[in-house]
Formats: sequence, C-alpha cells, structure tokens
Amino acid sequence: MEGRFSPYLLSLLQELYGDSWRGAFDALRRPSRRYFIRVNTLRACPREVVESLSSKGVRAEPYPPLEEALYIEVEGPFEIGLHEKKVVVDKFTAESVLQGAHVYAPGIIKCMGLKRGEKVTILDDRGGAVAEGVSVMDERDVLRMRRGLAVLVLRSPYRVPSLRETPEYYNGWIYPQSMPAMVTSRVLDPKPGEVIADLNCAPGGKTSHISQLTGDMALIYAMDRTARKVEATRDTLNRLGCRNVRLFIQDSRYIHLDHPELRVDKCVVDPPCSALGVTPKVYEDVDHYKVKVLSEYQKQFVKAAAAILKPGGTMTYSVCTITPEECEGVVEYAVENCNLKVAPQNLMLGEKGLSEYFGDAKYLQRFHPHIHGVGYFIAKFIKV
Repeated sequence: MEGRFSPYLLSLLQELYGDSWRGAFDALRRPSRRYFIRVNTLRACPREVVESLSSKGVRAEPYPPLEEALYIEVEGPFEIGLHEKKVVVDKFTAESVLQGAHVYAPGIIKCMGLKRGEKVTILDDRGGAVAEGVSVMDERDVLRMRRGLAVLVLRSPYRVPSLRETPEYYNGWIYPQSMPAMVTSRVLDPKPGEVIADLNCAPGGKTSHISQLTGDMALIYAMDRTARKVEATRDTLNRLGCRNVRLFIQDSRYIHLDHPELRVDKCVVDPPCSALGVTPKVYEDVDHYKVKVLSEYQKQFVKAAAAILKPGGTMTYSVCTITPEECEGVVEYAVENCNLKVAPQNLMLGEKGLSEYFGDAKYLQRFHPHIHGVGYFIAKFIKV
C-alpha cells in the first residue's frame, strides 16, 4: 500500500510525526470518523435539521464547539465484492466513492462495454477497487452525455448518507463542510456591516458561512479565476439564500493592481494547495518540487490580500495540507514582507503550529490526520 504514495509524502509524515507517522499514514487512507455538515442558519436551525434528518433514518449529532455544526458517524470498513464488469474513475471520484458517493458520468475514465443494469466493480485509475454498484447508463450514454448519474453505488468500504440528494440539501438547510473549514470562518469573526473579501471563493463554502455568520448583513466581495468556479459559487449562494455577495471573475493575485481602490475590513485567503491533509486518499503523487511551487503561489495571494486590507484589518489564511512550506513557511513570508502580524485565534479546536518552522507558533492552528481526521492549517493576521 505504501507504494501508492510518493516517497516525499512518506518522508514528510516521518519528519512531522516521528514514531506516530504510520498512524498518520493510515488516517490519510480512510475517512474521518465524523462526517460534518454545516446548518445554514439563514434558513433553518440545527434542531430542525436534526429532526428532519432523523425522520429519514439519518442520525446527526450536534457538535457543541460550533453551534451550526452537526456530524454523522462514518460506518465501516466493509468488504466489497468483485464483479467481472469494471468501471474506472478518476482520483477525485474514487475518493468520494470510497465513502459511498455515487458515480456521475464526468468522473468516468473507462467503462468498456458497459450495459445498463449490470453489477460492476468501481476502480480508481491505478486499478484499486473502491466500491461495487449497478450501472444506470450504458457506455454510449456515458460517452455521449457526459453528465448525470452513471453508477449507483451499492456497497463501499465506508458509508456516509448521500445528503446531496435530500430535501434538506436542495432547500439550502445544509452544506457539507469539514470542521476545520468552519473553524476558519469563526476565526475571521465577521460582523454585520463589514466589507469582506474572499480571494478564493469556489465552491462557496467559506463565502456562504461568512454571510450566514453576519446574518446576510455584510458586504462580501467573492472572486475566483474562472467562470466555472464563479458559477459553482453562485449556485451555492443561491441555494443557501446568501444575497449580500458580489461575485466576479478575477485572478485575485492581482486584485490590488486591478482594483487599487478596494479596501476591506477582513479578508479570507484559502488558496490552492497540495491537499495532503484531505482524507481519504486512494494514492498520492505529490513531490517536494510541487509543494515549493505551490508555496510561492500561495504567497502571491497573501501579498494581494494584505494590500487591500485596511490597517487594523483581519485576514485568515487556511490550507487543507500539512507541509511546513505551505503552512508556517507562508506565515513567515507574510510577517516579513506584508505588514502583517500573527494574531491569537478566538477558537482553537486543533493544536498549535510547529515552532521549529515558525518561532511564534502558539497562535497558529494545525489539525492532524490521526488526531482530528484531517490535516489542515489556519493562521490569523492583523494588518499593521
């Protein structure tokens, strides 16, 4: 199994966790034991959602540190059956299917000779079995339409209810979101009447959470670099009833140059990263060179955010990874180059940062795969 993961990742885990590295490695290969959802309090209260899901046989539990958070216990692992017919899916789809998600046509790489109604084994693109299911499309439909439900998953190693197909989801009552991602918006501490920018808004999780926390009474500028990402965010905001957001297509590394007049009270930077903290993983190829490139890329967003932030304003920086270069290394750059200082976080549900990579790490927040179920990093800054 270790052969499906890059030597860099295995070495990184050993460097970060010492004798506990194998526990972290095993944790990366399975889902967190708790699947979190955020209740959209613009449209429902947590108790309503708990009762509504319970009526459908889904047991959601409150998570007291975050009043808007609920979690569902993930079931498994289970054995899966092998069938003659195979459907090969991409890595992202495989990791979703591993915990019970159905297969939609865009995620399929290969389905040679597939006929409607056939029992199939679903494979990742390295040949690993991730689930078994029954096809609801044939090969011709998959290739011609490239959209819609293609394989109904019957059994997967882990099981989470498919909430995206419930009325609670369609009606905008809930949004699936990791616990650390919710913590990030809480750490920003947005208030009604503030002007807030989200520089990497797709698919709209933090943007909508910030809107929710302000009672839809802040002005939020939300941007991403492609029309596809902005439209995905728009769909999320419309479903959740967030009306206080101005969306636009923008490579936000240059927001301070393209819109020099823009000044905000608070800013969210959640840039593309190596995603080495995301679970579960079927394999991982990331190497050190890619991490260094991503770190330099992330610094560009931090620099732009600092430029549009008012003096005394607040910024959060978050990434769903565990590499020091993308976490403490970016913090060091921000402090030394961007007129930012690290600030205490008002909600600490993880552990402090790594002082060997940034001296004043007590105000940084890390989540570890083998402790928290995911790897994640949050920093909070004040503009000086």
